[in-house]
Amino acid sequence: MGLITAAVASAATGIGDQFKEFITCPDTDKNVLIQRGEVHHGKGNVIHSGVITNGSKIVVPQGMAMMIIDNGVVKEFSAEPGEYIYDSSSEPSVFTGGFLKGVKDTIKTIGNRITYGGQAARDQRVYYVNLLKITGNPFGSPQPKKITDDRYGMLEVTFFGTYAFQVVDPVRLIHGVIGANAKDTVTYDEVVGDQLSGKFVERLSQAISTVMRKNHVSFGDILLHNSEITDEMNVALDDSWREQYGLEITDVSLNDLNLTDESMARVTKLDDATLYSNVDLRNGMLASQTADAMNKAASNTNGAMAGFMGMGFAGQTGANAMQSSSTNGTPFNPTPFASVSTDNSSQQSEDTVKKYCGNCGTEVTTKFCPNCGTQVD
Repeated sequence: MGLITAAVASAATGIGDQFKEFITCPDTDKNVLIQRGEVHHGKGNVIHSGVITNGSKIVVPQGMAMMIIDNGVVKEFSAEPGEYIYDSSSEPSVFTGGFLKGVKDTIKTIGNRITYGGQAARDQRVYYVNLLKITGNPFGSPQPKKITDDRYGMLEVTFFGTYAFQVVDPVRLIHGVIGANAKDTVTYDEVVGDQLSGKFVERLSQAISTVMRKNHVSFGDILLHNSEITDEMNVALDDSWREQYGLEITDVSLNDLNLTDESMARVTKLDDATLYSNVDLRNGMLASQTADAMNKAASNTNGAMAGFMGMGFAGQTGANAMQSSSTNGTPFNPTPFASVSTDNSSQQSEDTVKKYCGNCGTEVTTKFCPNCGTQVD
């Protein structure tokens, strides 16, 4: 049996007006991966089982692959859109539509055989496989997952986003899905389901760690490396997604990644330790704190002088601590406010006003003149 392009068959044999059946793919939803073809007989009758009559027309829509399965064996394949005539007397033909040698190898590797129950003495079926990208599939980690960060070590994170995938081996998908209880319509949810979704999330945490290690980036920058994560996911999922079902991840969009409270506390602690171990950073931080303290001292309710006195003592204490912990021996100059003098007796003595008696001119230090007894105001 074989497929012949309808236009060629019509011109060469005159069979174009004598089609026995007309087989096409019914309208399907976006998330349908496999759809059994409808066999239309005269006067609009539609049946799903039986024998495909020699000379029947089979339509392959854009974005679909078509397979004829004869008693459980893949006999024909086409991923090139167009109309074809079924010729039971010709040799099998494969219109790969870009799949090339891979589809032929798959048919040979899996032994062509697809098993399903209720098989008649002669059962020919046409199946269509959706080749379009299935986008907008959400994922998330219901429980924290462990990732390895070169800087912070093992961290626990939660994440969510969306991914897209595509059927890259239609024959393998048919072989993996169409079994003893064959269905006319198979959706994305039925194929991926909890098992493959769970494996996706599990492998994603591994892919994130791998990308961070290869690119020498920390968890905070991983959202910039979605394309590398996609590549790693296909490597990690090869045995379960591609080898078993012929699926491939085409895009991973990691929208958010959050640390658990415990991991956040660890990151903060390590960041603080890094800050205080650097002398330049530490001295810069102290200078900033000193400037802030000056502003507060100037508005001290007990007077600016009292505020600056406190700064002097604190600055000297801080300087001593910074000097003792310095790793490069560079002296740290304490705040200049430590040397502010608090002795104002000389200023007070200069400001004292001498008094004299208005009657006799004697210098007076009390309210009455010691010479003449005159009261001095």
